[in-house]
Amino acid sequence: MQSASIQQDKLQEARLQEARLHVGLIMDGNGRWAETRGLPRSVGHEAGVATVRRVAQAAPGQGIGTLTLYAFSSDNWRRPPAEVAGLMALLRLYLTREVERLRRDGVRLTAIGRRDRLPAGLAQAIAAAEAATRDGPRLHLRIALDYSARDAILAAARAADPAVTREDFARLVTGDGAPEVDLVIRTSGEQRLSDFLLWESAYAELHFTPCTWPDFGEAELAAAMAAFRSRQRRFGGLPAAA
Repeated sequence: MQSASIQQDKLQEARLQEARLHVGLIMDGNGRWAETRGLPRSVGHEAGVATVRRVAQAAPGQGIGTLTLYAFSSDNWRRPPAEVAGLMALLRLYLTREVERLRRDGVRLTAIGRRDRLPAGLAQAIAAAEAATRDGPRLHLRIALDYSARDAILAAARAADPAVTREDFARLVTGDGAPEVDLVIRTSGEQRLSDFLLWESAYAELHFTPCTWPDFGEAELAAAMAAFRSRQRRFGGLPAAA
């Protein structure tokens, strides 16, 4: 017979899974994390990949059903070529090493953003990872890569017709049918959206933390979720009657 504590844990897990929140996470501060330690920026990016694993593993336990990570914006092509090349190499390595783990953990991996400007073979590696994990039921992990929310909205507008509804347009913007964002978290102390999920975050709560991305983990995610759950979301209406 199961103990009361085990039954309580399972009930809590069931409640969290029922909520199935969508959290967007702007992963900021890899370079600063490395520079404050006298290390190359590339080391910070490598540390950031390890954080992705930790946060993805912790997310379902916080009631998160969809997690969108801002990995590389369309404006990030302006960075030094060597840094961009290093980031693309890290992404390729992540796909090589992590897909089997994601599949075992029940995580569906997809990428949003452009793929036509990626280095040779990377778009195919992404497609293969998406195919291998497509049935993951526990978490939808979305990687925003060469991504611009304004470009996504513009592309959706070009694809729409005069009879399109807001719901139809939302599906065109997201590309993969992801729900609206409930919470946007940004690390490293910056307080802006930086062209990330602008349509989907219309009523998202915002959480900014000074913690740099490599130092962000399960405890920081739990704190952000606790702050989120303490807020009253009215979506333009009035507070619920007591």
